[in-house]
Amino acid sequence: MRPVKASRGPEMENNVTYKAGDVVTLKVVRVSDMGAFLDAGTGNTSDDILLHRQQQERSVKVGDEVRVYLYLDPHKRLTASMKLPKMREGQLGYAKVINVTRDGGFVDIGAERGVFLPYTEMLGKIRPDQKIWIKLYRDKSGRPAVTMKVDKELAKAAKPIENANIGDMVTGTIYNITKEGFFIFTNNRNIAFLHRSETDPKRYLSYGEQVTARITFIREDGHVDVSLRKQKENAMLDDAQAILDTLQSRNGRMPYCDDTPAEIIKTKFGISKAAFKRALGRLMKENKVYQEDGWTILQEETKQ
Repeated sequence: MRPVKASRGPEMENNVTYKAGDVVTLKVVRVSDMGAFLDAGTGNTSDDILLHRQQQERSVKVGDEVRVYLYLDPHKRLTASMKLPKMREGQLGYAKVINVTRDGGFVDIGAERGVFLPYTEMLGKIRPDQKIWIKLYRDKSGRPAVTMKVDKELAKAAKPIENANIGDMVTGTIYNITKEGFFIFTNNRNIAFLHRSETDPKRYLSYGEQVTARITFIREDGHVDVSLRKQKENAMLDDAQAILDTLQSRNGRMPYCDDTPAEIIKTKFGISKAAFKRALGRLMKENKVYQEDGWTILQEETKQ
């Protein structure tokens, strides 16, 4: 990016070509009780950039060249720190949210100060200590900022899955959420898609959350579909137990059966109608329940 003039405040223009967010090597030109002053390259000592003692990772002296990160202090003055960020402009990262304000959030990229996440670049509702996928960029004023809109970049950075089979487990983090489901960037840099019907209805999934899921389908492009639900046989046992628990809590009778609409089954039990019918069929085969006039009833010998 071509350097532009930076200002120390709304009314204090100067000729400094460096700007907040730059990582540069500068020479120490003088030292005071406050810290070291770095040559800004303008020939004017009033433009020298302060490297405060608290921002020094080692002692420096006049003539030393130091690698520093530049940021704006609370008075909007360009200031230096030897604590360098872990990300560069244009890079993607998985970083922790420091805090959230009415203007947006601030994210830790390993630098002296958190980097601003504008509300317009935020996806979902974020909270402090949440880890999210971000991209570092410069806003219109030239200052560093981050965005959560990284789906296209992560898709480009991903690679096709190799040496994987149906049933294998993959672990990754959620980077995009749609009406259909959740997109996951795995630890092996693969893309996995988790459909909403394959999630645990009792678990709320958010941006940046880490999940471990089972591969259910491998696509031609090397992406995979995954599920958080157990395989059918194990899931059926859990679903059957949920039905029994419901019956026990209702004195052995419930107004749900094979003919109950799917949306009611989903709301009540958090499973598909097909899964409900499989579990109910198992219980009927085991003579634990029977159906009568639209009701499912617990056999007397099964009651606790």
